[in-house]
Amino acid sequence: MKQGSLAIRMSGLGGQGVVTAAHLLGGSVIRDGKCSTVNPFFGAEKRLAPAESYVRISDEEISERGEVIYPNIIMIFHPHVITLGKSYTMPFYFGLKDEGILIINAEKPLTLTDENSEDLRILKAKTFYISANNISMDITGTELSANIAMLGALIGITKVVSLVSMQKAIEERFGMKKFVASGTTAALDDVVKSKFAKVSQLIEKNVEVAKKAIEEVKEYPLSSNIESRN
Repeated sequence: MKQGSLAIRMSGLGGQGVVTAAHLLGGSVIRDGKCSTVNPFFGAEKRLAPAESYVRISDEEISERGEVIYPNIIMIFHPHVITLGKSYTMPFYFGLKDEGILIINAEKPLTLTDENSEDLRILKAKTFYISANNISMDITGTELSANIAMLGALIGITKVVSLVSMQKAIEERFGMKKFVASGTTAALDDVVKSKFAKVSQLIEKNVEVAKKAIEEVKEYPLSSNIESRN
């Protein structure tokens, strides 16, 4: 991609809204006057199966499609992507560019292997953690908005899109009578909607989730990501 562009890989498990997060990010980018392409990838469309989405962002028209092999940013939506290898990409940081960013949804820094840690040091990767599930649960009473918390963390770190545009994207996604999506993704949208009395409440609470994540996302030096093995 050309200078000034970003390539993002989102890795998580089925049911976490990884595909929805990519669509919301892409829609937000368009509203901010930039160009974006979004491509989901998953095998068996079922809960807890590995799922990935790819988002490209640029000030200019984007011709590339498909998988993001060399991302600037990798977003890990579930610790099991790292700890249990539930990922289509191994190791989980494969292809990350020099000085790339990792955003991990976990309550505390995860234990990494010595090899993984050394690779990330060589890459000069920056690692950020956000307890997306807890933020979602505290504000909405469900973990189904953890994907919004992840997007909030991304905004807090990179300012890649405005919160106003993100809110508009959420309004369009959940306020429309029908959004074209795969069967499972559409079903997940319906479950999310069922957690709120009104769509306006869904939008308000999800924006609150994003704001909280912007405030709480933290960078940890790589040495802090390695818990004592003694």
